Amino acid sequence: MKKLIPLTIFILTAMLFLNCEKDDICDENTPTTPLLVIDFYDVANPTVAKNVTNLGIVADGVIEPLGIFNNVSTISIPLRTIEDITAYSFILNSTNLTLFNEDKITFNYTRNNIFISRACGYKTQFILDATTGAVRTDAATADGLWIQNIAINQVNILSEDETHVNIYF
Repeated sequence: MKKLIPLTIFILTAMLFLNCEKDDICDENTPTTPLLVIDFYDVANPTVAKNVTNLGIVADGVIEPLGIFNNVSTISIPLRTIEDITAYSFILNSTNLTLFNEDKITFNYTRNNIFISRACGYKTQFILDATTGAVRTDAATADGLWIQNIAINQVNILSEDETHVNIYF
């Protein structure tokens, strides 16, 4: 009987560990849906990066700005994962009502959802349309286009390690 008690405890302990499941925790280093990376350049000297001044970015149908970017030449913004179009208002000098200038950019793309794991779910990769990937228009209240040109560097948005779009102003 004394030999049976330690054997029973061992078997019960072993059964507890065998019935445990692996924790489903998504590692923070797992690649997720990439943001669209945009670089800004001087239209007069297209090889020179140019910082934006108080650039407010507001998504269509949203009141709060995505952010105010100041003295940066590179930004990253999300694209919608449930539609093939995302439109943003890019507002230069957004904190100054006398210098305020709003242009709208509509990004057209296709989506590819990729399963990562049970814990992480899916991520979306985007492919910008080759001809209408980034379309600029003036604001509803015309104030002149501050964005002079848009160039798509990379149609495949697979990661945030490269610039996808250049904006010249």
